[in-house]
Amino acid sequence: MALVWTSTASSYSLTSGSYILLVLLLLGLNSGSCNGLGSFGFDIHHRFSDPVKQILGFEGLPEKGSVEYYVAMTHRDSIIHGRHLAASNNQSPALLTFANGNGTLLINNLDFLYYANVSVGTPSVSYLVALDTGSNLFWLPCDCNNSTCVTSLPTSSGQVVNFNIYSPNASSTSNKVSCNSSIYCDPNQCPSTNSECAYEILYYSNMSSSGILVEDVLHLITDDDQSKVVDAPITLGCGKNETGIFLSGFAPNGLLGLGTDDLSVPSILASKGLGPNSFSMCFGSDGIGRINFGDNGTSEQKETPFIVSHTYPTYNISITQINVGVNVSKMEFSAIFDSGTSVTHLTDPAYTFISKTFNSQVTEKRNLSNSQIPFEYCYDLSANQTSPMIPIMNLTMKGGEQYYLTNPTTEAFSSKGGYCLAILKSTDINIIGQNFMTGYRIVFNRDKMIIGWKPSNCYNDSNSNTFSISPSHSPAASPSSPSVSPATSPALAVSPQAKAPSSHSPKLKACTCTIMMIFVSFLAIV
Repeated sequence: MALVWTSTASSYSLTSGSYILLVLLLLGLNSGSCNGLGSFGFDIHHRFSDPVKQILGFEGLPEKGSVEYYVAMTHRDSIIHGRHLAASNNQSPALLTFANGNGTLLINNLDFLYYANVSVGTPSVSYLVALDTGSNLFWLPCDCNNSTCVTSLPTSSGQVVNFNIYSPNASSTSNKVSCNSSIYCDPNQCPSTNSECAYEILYYSNMSSSGILVEDVLHLITDDDQSKVVDAPITLGCGKNETGIFLSGFAPNGLLGLGTDDLSVPSILASKGLGPNSFSMCFGSDGIGRINFGDNGTSEQKETPFIVSHTYPTYNISITQINVGVNVSKMEFSAIFDSGTSVTHLTDPAYTFISKTFNSQVTEKRNLSNSQIPFEYCYDLSANQTSPMIPIMNLTMKGGEQYYLTNPTTEAFSSKGGYCLAILKSTDINIIGQNFMTGYRIVFNRDKMIIGWKPSNCYNDSNSNTFSISPSHSPAASPSSPSVSPATSPALAVSPQAKAPSSHSPKLKACTCTIMMIFVSFLAIV
């Protein structure tokens, strides 16, 4: 059979010139722009995060907490349905990160996916690819035209941004995979052993990518003081034909799979002896994060096993108990840890227990006036109230470790100010989405088949050997367990705030300044 992985997605058209210019900037930066800056991770920015808004302005960005914000976010999740930070200083070998620097974004109007600027081939060419733990193959638009892939996108000002399109013939390190290779190829598409190895990735929502498999190099650097160049041999998809919303702005320049299959990038790096078969991602409360390959985590992290099932071949964990304030429910169910889903989706009975128990314990008035909001339980703050007092919530994972939810609610659309319980009801699958990962460094250790977690704000970590770009404001950190407000019952808590470290690498600041100056120059001429 053909190579098939299952994922999902949704689409929004790209209309704001600001975002396209940012894409152009990221793709235009060569690998030397910010290399040699010492050790730093690969920053991840949520496209609606405050740092991104500060850089791009508010044009085209739904206001956080608005109806448009959540309708857009959950619409994307409904289609993607089913789809870091550095390690300790003494870990060997060194962690790896992408060679093109540390700037990644969840870009507005390119859907709610994390994007990374990666470079492939010889000479090195940059691509803005989406990062997806729910799929496996790394593929790029390849030897295609505007009818079979996205070669360019227009801006609202009428300018056109052209994407780099991969071509095996243009890379001296590229080799096409033949049907007689050790990689499994569909025998129905292999008339002879010397035929090209074809692939087809089928996604939900009538979207797919198909083409041939090729071998080339992915350019990485060690995430340490030396920033040693590592050219990793990988197998990737030469995507000659994309269908569905891949043609309208979703992951327009390729997709990098972080799943559990042998062809995912983490698996390939481990099989080549370039590090442990593990990686980590960090999710800051302000939308900034990191990713590192070869990160096994630390001894301080909590852990739970995951399995790779035939139904959902990805990171499936088991939950044995749910606590909402003083109420406890023992129930065992499986859920997918999917960084590609914005908000958590739960089936019954878990959804009903959490939502109704939560509703019974909060004191704010429930808001039922707007049917457009995708969340069922939303509340208005009182006139003199500045922040909600919500029940402490945690999940007990298989093995007994507790996973506190530092971000179970989100700002509401109400003009009075308010919040919503950020969980959506599912009919078929449980997904631990990005909002339940906020405030944690998550380790996907595929050698030990465990998922680890440790509280982090993605800026300062006692075991970190990397730096990040600091926004002008201080991000909120996540505590190891929520602290109790003395003015409330022990079941209610508020999350404390922690400031980002004031000292960052001067070289990193210089790089940031350079990027900003180039970006402003683009804005000035458009």
